[in-house]
Amino acid sequence: MSRLRLSPTLLMIGLLLSLLRPAYAVDPLAMGATAPAISSTDQNGQPVDLGQVYKTGYVLVYFYPKAGTPGCTKEACSLRDAFADLSKEKLTIIGVSHDTVAEQKKFTDDQKLPFTLLADPNGDVYKAFGVPSMRNRQSFLLKNGVVVWRELKASTSQQAADVKKALAAAQSPAPAAPAAVSS
Repeated sequence: MSRLRLSPTLLMIGLLLSLLRPAYAVDPLAMGATAPAISSTDQNGQPVDLGQVYKTGYVLVYFYPKAGTPGCTKEACSLRDAFADLSKEKLTIIGVSHDTVAEQKKFTDDQKLPFTLLADPNGDVYKAFGVPSMRNRQSFLLKNGVVVWRELKASTSQQAADVKKALAAAQSPAPAAPAAVSS
């Protein structure tokens, strides 16, 4: 029986690769999970306590790679253009990226975004939600702080339509269980 021998070089490469892996490489929040009550800073430099925001009912927390890039602009504008309809459903929208407060403010002003953007340059909100990297576009619909829908490869131009469908499904009453048949 032969033994597999790993050279010291291969062992060192494996160790280096494991160190380069993001420390927060965890799974995104699952359906039914309680969202983290974490605080961050919005595009105006004001603190936002997500734990308090969750108490407002339905909340969409969406993660995007970079303010002002084409895909992220399409996604934000999709939500902006549907904002009036989504607001009627009492939905609060929170966008999150690794951008700075100044970059989030510029993005908000340039695109006339009517919702909150969180500056998360250190990745604390990303880590708390289990979003694996700044290149991921993920969305979480919460009801009273519990995940009722998630999209791990969120659309850009169809984001609002996807959220509207998820919101409608979340608000629909569960189908009644079939009545028991007596004999």
